[in-house]
Parts: sequence; structure tokens; C-alpha cells
Amino acid sequence: MKKIKRHGLGLLLFLGLLFIAQTGFADKTGVSISAPEAAAKGSEVSVKLTITHSGNNMFHYTDWVYLKVNQKEVARWNFASDNRPEEATFVREVKIKVPEPLELTAEGHCNLHGSKGPANWKIKIKE
Repeated sequence: MKKIKRHGLGLLLFLGLLFIAQTGFADKTGVSISAPEAAAKGSEVSVKLTITHSGNNMFHYTDWVYLKVNQKEVARWNFASDNRPEEATFVREVKIKVPEPLELTAEGHCNLHGSKGPANWKIKIKE
């Protein structure tokens, strides 16, 4: 009985240290935006978000990412411990209409460490 308790305690300590090591070296979630600098009025463009976060595991992961266009949220991805992002670096793509000059804002969030801050991008109307 004592051996079982010791092994259980040892396993718990090992998992705790593993968790601390993983989260201690992990970073905040960051997002970069790739989109055209200018587009024809009324056209549709592709906006690509590249999200980076090391340490995506059951306890520590990117829990959400959003894209706003002119301060209005147009896309959001929510994650959970049982529905984590597929990789440490992953991509999400959105098609948007360009009726006027656009200001894009994207941000991601780590459930433990937070965000590196929002990324911004402007799309001008081609003359």
C-alpha cells in the first residue's frame, strides 16, 4: 500500500514539475496579419492570421483569437483544453469585402500568460 502511495505521489510531483517547466518557458499568444495594403472598392480580399504560441497542451494553450474590422468583430475562434489549436503556429484565413478603407485588429490570448497585444493592419482603397 505504501509503495502505491509513493508511486502516486511521485507521479503527481513529476507531472507538477513538467507543468511548471512547460509553462515557465512558454510565451504569450501572438498574432500577425497578412493582407493587401490596398484593394479596389467593393472587392473581396483574403486576410490571413498567423498565430504563434509555444506550449499548447492540456493545461496551457491559446484559448481565443479574434479579428476585428473597423472595430467590429468579424471572426472569432475559441479553444479549450479538449479542443486546442493544431500546432504551436497555426493559420486562420478570412475573406472580407472592402467597401471603404479598413482597419484590421487581431489578437490571441493564452489561458495562462495572456496576449502579446493586438496586431493592426490598414487596407486603403486603390485610386
